[in-house]
Amino acid sequence: MLLLRNLGFYLTFYLISPFFIIYAVAIMYFSVPLFRRIVRRWCNFHRWCLQVFVGIHVHTEGEKVEGAVFYAIKHESFFEALDAPANFHWPAPFAKKELFLIPGWGWGARIYGCVPVARDQGAKALRSMIAAAKKLAAMDRPLVFFPEGTRVPHGERGELRAGFAGLYKLIGLPVVPVAVDSGPLYHRWLKQPGTITYKFGEPIPPGLPREDVEARVLEAINALND
Repeated sequence: MLLLRNLGFYLTFYLISPFFIIYAVAIMYFSVPLFRRIVRRWCNFHRWCLQVFVGIHVHTEGEKVEGAVFYAIKHESFFEALDAPANFHWPAPFAKKELFLIPGWGWGARIYGCVPVARDQGAKALRSMIAAAKKLAAMDRPLVFFPEGTRVPHGERGELRAGFAGLYKLIGLPVVPVAVDSGPLYHRWLKQPGTITYKFGEPIPPGLPREDVEARVLEAINALND
């Protein structure tokens, strides 16, 4: 039964997704607001497929912060990256630079407002990210960042990448740490039924020393590890 339910999810989601993508590519140069709505609907469609076919539900604890804020999210699977436009209002996600080289996806990501992360270019890449982040924050958009830099198995505490502290210091926005426990259900070919929980921590004000903000973020994003 689990195999059949997963088969239903994969067939439905991946056979219908190209229609969303074609529509989005066709419209993104003519109407950015409509393009944003298409992206959000696609992400909500992903949630719907998970719920109907696999039996995965999404639960939220804590309060989101409206407007320009820096969300630091635990990264256990591709779920929380794909789910960002459904979870936040017009977010600006940070994504690894290599993804922007994908034909079609890269153009759409830039138009949507994703920020490329070049891990191997040091200070130059950081300056570019900060400039992009400040521009997007001025538009009152939430910035979505995965401070571990890669997926970390559920139950493990990954280290925070150095770029996170630099962004926090120079962007000057409050940080909202977010724990998520998607790994056991989503990070596998045979996805498991159950509930994926987002746990939003208390906002951390800007201007704290690096050691303090990193310790608080690391503790908060691992709040669902037990």
